[in-house]
Amino acid sequence: MTYQETVDYLYSQLPAFQKIGKKAIKPKLTNITRLCEILGNPQDNFKSIHVAGTNGKGSSSHFLASILIEAGYKTGLYTSPHLKDYRERFRVNGKLVPENCVIDFVRDYGQEFQNLRPSFFEVSVALAFKIFSDEKVDVAVIEVGLGGRLDSTNIISNVDLALITNIGYDHTDVLGDTLDKIAYEKAGIIKPRVPVVVSEYLPETRPVFEGVARRQDAPLFFAQDKWDIEVQEETIEHLHLKAINKKNGAELSLDSGLAGTYQKANIRGVTETVMQLRQAGYKISDKALEAGFRNVIPNTGLKGRWQILGRNPLVICDTGHNDQAFRITINRISREPHRRLYFILGFVKDKDITHLSGYIPEDAIIYLCEFDSFRALKTDDLRQLEFKNTKNISIFNGVNLAIEKARAEAGTDDIIFIGGSTYLVAEINDL
Repeated sequence: MTYQETVDYLYSQLPAFQKIGKKAIKPKLTNITRLCEILGNPQDNFKSIHVAGTNGKGSSSHFLASILIEAGYKTGLYTSPHLKDYRERFRVNGKLVPENCVIDFVRDYGQEFQNLRPSFFEVSVALAFKIFSDEKVDVAVIEVGLGGRLDSTNIISNVDLALITNIGYDHTDVLGDTLDKIAYEKAGIIKPRVPVVVSEYLPETRPVFEGVARRQDAPLFFAQDKWDIEVQEETIEHLHLKAINKKNGAELSLDSGLAGTYQKANIRGVTETVMQLRQAGYKISDKALEAGFRNVIPNTGLKGRWQILGRNPLVICDTGHNDQAFRITINRISREPHRRLYFILGFVKDKDITHLSGYIPEDAIIYLCEFDSFRALKTDDLRQLEFKNTKNISIFNGVNLAIEKARAEAGTDDIIFIGGSTYLVAEINDL
């Protein structure tokens, strides 16, 4: 099979979350354990840093990988989902692996897929581990897919540090309907005697982290207790900050390649993670730390995070898709000087979007779109949505039709934002 035929085969043969939602989740580690046994347990052959959280785990994973690359480490990076190319999920020093890595893997182990019936995600994780082992990476940054405790990535054993970014309401039908329940699932990545950094906590979540870390005899570090982050300058595409060590007053001057003040918490967590990696023997200079934050996009190939697609009018997309992330994004866009705001949005069926109407400005122009996923709200569903603050709503069959219409109507001082779902952003032609 060709590369595209191989990827299509994986989607058609294996249950994928994008296609069928939580039915694709295998709530045990049995399949991934067996898959990796067949592969010779490649996850044991490299050091790793494990990253979980509701928001910020993707950005934090890319920041960490970029910093490690700048420090001279051969670095693997596993993230999900991908936007355009399946190989975005597993990069080595920021580069896509050859297409033959995927083709050969499916050819050699396809029969095992038939026997085990793993999920699409389980196969992807196993492939990532094999790639990082074959490539002999020095360290791999592994982003959790969903939750942590029962996530397929949680069979990694050679873990130097765990990072938990934050806790919010997302996937409550799978992870639990309270913050402490969700925190418990995320805290499942904490390993015996392995240091863990928590970027930010809430009154409901801190005791959960403390309890799990105590039982695992794992050193626990709360980044928000250790670092003050001051924004020195912020524009729509630039973020300059100062990180101040609360204990000794030491300062780091940082330029973030990812804009938006919501990155403050991620930068705080990643900075403390680097401090703890130094304690573990990693050679990461302040220069590498600063360059890693600044060069995160060219170093890792990150797409879809506050990405500017055009100017005059300004066109921005972002993959943030839960309540907290969406609220922060809307507030940031609304502060930017503009005449009119266009929102091109699509949503999945299993998200609670009842609060969104309160976040969107009253005079905004809203284009609602369906996208190619079983989970997507289709045209008939979109027509039923109520946005109390505005009646200026249109329905489109696809995101690119909506973008074309918005660009034709918008003036040079308008802003067009595209988001609401990772899968919607993935279908943008010029991403």
